[in-house]
Amino acid sequence: MNNTMLLLSILLTGLVGGLMYGWTVSVLPGLRAVDAPTYLNTMQTVNRKIINPAFTVPFTATPFVLAVASVVLFRSGDSRRGWLLASSALIYLVGVVGVTVGGNIPLNNKLDVFELAGATDAALADLRQHYEGPWNAWHYARTVASVLTLIVCSVAAIVEAEGS
Repeated sequence: MNNTMLLLSILLTGLVGGLMYGWTVSVLPGLRAVDAPTYLNTMQTVNRKIINPAFTVPFTATPFVLAVASVVLFRSGDSRRGWLLASSALIYLVGVVGVTVGGNIPLNNKLDVFELAGATDAALADLRQHYEGPWNAWHYARTVASVLTLIVCSVAAIVEAEGS
């Protein structure tokens, strides 16, 4: 059970961390190169399409799996790895979920209700300016947190279990 929970924790944190990192190094640089209407339309579309089980299940299950894995390890007497997974859960909750809910989602919601068709070039440029910079900053923060979560979780897999 310990190893299964540890493996599932690494898998889920890897999926989310990989998504965040991949977006940072590929999609964001590509979006910087397009005009405001293309950028805003793309972000509206992506924000609507990402709400699907392939994203939401790993994203929302990760903190629960990390917490359960931590409890399983603590109960088996392995507090060293239990603390690492508890730390991973906290980093993920604050740095990934908290940042997404408090930073990215409010910006996405404002963008979602903006009617792009018929908007002036000035309005589109203004919306992009007020959306892109803050959204990217929040995204960079959650990317760092998701990768840090993966690192700490992975360390739990390689440290010697207590009582071994």
